[in-house]
Amino acid sequence: MLNIALFGPPGAGKGTQSEYLIKKFKLFYISTGDILRKELANETKLGLQAKSIIAQGGLVSDEIIVQIIEKTIRSNPDVNGFLFDGFPRTFVQAYILEGLMIKLNTTLDLLISIEVPEEESVARLIERGKISGRMDDNEEVIRNRLKEYNDKTLPVLKFFKERGSYRSINGLQSIEKVKDDIEELVNVEQSKKLLNIVIFGSPGSGRGSIGKAIAKKYDLEFVATGSMLEDEIKKNTPTGKEVKSLYENGQLVPDEIVIRLIEQKIENSKHVKGFIFKGYPRTLVQSYILDGILKKHESSINKIIEIEVDMLELIRRLDKRSKTDSAMPYDSSTERIVQRLEDHKTKTIPVIEKYKEMHDVAVINGMASFDDVLKKVSTEIESSFKNIK
Repeated sequence: MLNIALFGPPGAGKGTQSEYLIKKFKLFYISTGDILRKELANETKLGLQAKSIIAQGGLVSDEIIVQIIEKTIRSNPDVNGFLFDGFPRTFVQAYILEGLMIKLNTTLDLLISIEVPEEESVARLIERGKISGRMDDNEEVIRNRLKEYNDKTLPVLKFFKERGSYRSINGLQSIEKVKDDIEELVNVEQSKKLLNIVIFGSPGSGRGSIGKAIAKKYDLEFVATGSMLEDEIKKNTPTGKEVKSLYENGQLVPDEIVIRLIEQKIENSKHVKGFIFKGYPRTLVQSYILDGILKKHESSINKIIEIEVDMLELIRRLDKRSKTDSAMPYDSSTERIVQRLEDHKTKTIPVIEKYKEMHDVAVINGMASFDDVLKKVSTEIESSFKNIK
């Protein structure tokens, strides 16, 4: 989801640029005036509260406005994001919006300010008044509007500068150049929004094959720590030599090595839409490590998928696999298969439970055919990320 607030003094050209942003990035336009009028017209509970306040000559409170904004956002779950116009207008409203975004498990990604000197704004609005005949486009009224904008808005801009989401655009440029500059800002921000999926499942659940198919289908980078370690061994890199020695001595590969490989993978994977992780994290400790790695790269986990398969079916599949070239070391005996499944239950299930507290975990029945499971996983991903198709 992409959330933008567009700022600019009267005459900066916000209206023109808002129309462009809405169409280009398929955003839902939120103007506090528009959505308030809709509530009033529909005589909703909030609308009636606002109507009573207005009838008494009062201003509609922030408490009502934020409820209307939240209602609007929740009523439009399928959009790519929201464009805020006219909110936040004050320092207090900036805090309100930040709290609302946290509640909705999202954030305001960009506050774009189209900056125009006061004298240019005055000249533009006076010229607009000559064309439109608007009585409020006279110099005295214009300067009062600009003063009110500066008094209230500068603290808001400072707030978002401190949050790192403020970006400014030179509004003296042509409309096309302003549009191009805004598009570049949005594209840079979108590039940070990687789609990161963790796919869980017991050994034999098919998570590896499904993970690779999903990666190919949606242009994601498949990250399997086991394969990465094997590649290092094959390439005979210093890391590979270290891992080989650990394997030969029956030791586990420490997280320090795996962290390096995952970070290298992320840093070397340019122009991908995101990553799908298989086999990591396996433990609670590793889940915190992965969260930290992604945060370092200004990203996070977006989706958790768990493929469930009946225990007896898992044993049957792994026993069958043990007789093929795809056999894993733990496929060598029924005892080792059961031990590996037990390890998954004791170490990895708690990780899934942790993520269930933080994310929407999609549980997929893995007993069906490969194509059916792939279809179910694809449907789940596409329902969560409308622009991935």
